[in-house]
Amino acid sequence: MTKVAALLLAGGLALAGCASDEDSSAGGASGGGEGDLKVGVAYDTGGRGDKSFNDSAIAGVEAAVKDLGGSVEDDIQELSPNEDGSDRAELLTQLAENGFNPVIAVGFAYGDIIGDIAADYPETQFAIVDTSVADMGVDNLTGLVFAEEEGSFLAGVAAASKSATGHIGFIGGQQSPLIERFEAGYTAGAKAVDPDIIVDTQYLSPAGDPSGFGDPEGGKVAAQGMFQNGADIVFHAAGGSGEGVFEAAVEAGQRAIGVDSDQYASASPEQQAVIMTSMLKRVDNAVEAYIKDFAEGNIDGGVDILNDLSTGGVGLSTSGGFIDDIQDVIEDYRQQIIDGDIEVPTTP
Repeated sequence: MTKVAALLLAGGLALAGCASDEDSSAGGASGGGEGDLKVGVAYDTGGRGDKSFNDSAIAGVEAAVKDLGGSVEDDIQELSPNEDGSDRAELLTQLAENGFNPVIAVGFAYGDIIGDIAADYPETQFAIVDTSVADMGVDNLTGLVFAEEEGSFLAGVAAASKSATGHIGFIGGQQSPLIERFEAGYTAGAKAVDPDIIVDTQYLSPAGDPSGFGDPEGGKVAAQGMFQNGADIVFHAAGGSGEGVFEAAVEAGQRAIGVDSDQYASASPEQQAVIMTSMLKRVDNAVEAYIKDFAEGNIDGGVDILNDLSTGGVGLSTSGGFIDDIQDVIEDYRQQIIDGDIEVPTTP
């Protein structure tokens, strides 16, 4: 028996109690009704509990299922990849085989495999967060994509406006085109405010290695180095590793910027004192809207859905009141981006 076959057999037994039966899983590639909604979620590195990307995604799934009259306990199946992510294809296959529809892949690491798997299950709708599918030619696959560079530009504006040293930092989880969009926008926003500002940059793992999103100690060491070198604000786009960035900011008496979710809301009181803002990437809203469209039969597939400043898909949090005094500045730059007066770069 192959590894995949063995996993599917085990998964079928384990999920028998919550997988939908043949009749209730026949939503088809164009969506289904509320009664047959069974959502499969394949997490990115770190899984549930990262207080960031994955948690935002599952919050959207749960909100949609509740609003549609489903059960969070019975109508959602969550799976997490192993440490090196080598079983991602098996996770998607397992969810599809067990009747979950739609199946949502959280993160660009699924981008190389999801097109082939979706093609193998044409009666199941798939969605992937952070990967464009427009050129894949797969009719039952939707890309939920974001203008991370636009939200990060505003984070850079906030950092440069608040920095006392003219020296800030950026920590990315993994060197990749996606995370480089955060860096590019952040640096551009900071330099729009202060052309002479110094922006330190460090990635926690190289291309192809997702471990940098689940390495809080690595995030802490990187942030410590930046604070010691004169930076007084560090923005992270590093998933669960951001916890270490916050710890370093507390110890250094400096400030940090969170990512994806409003990380102030889930932080300890001592960390709340240093989390100046968070670059909001509303994965929760995008996933919730997608599932509701699916339930209403409004998913066509084969296209991307863009979430940017104009749609509220990205932005900045204001929890804690640390950037209340520069809201006019932030709003001015936000409107310039929406109006097309500022074109935010997507590469450093």
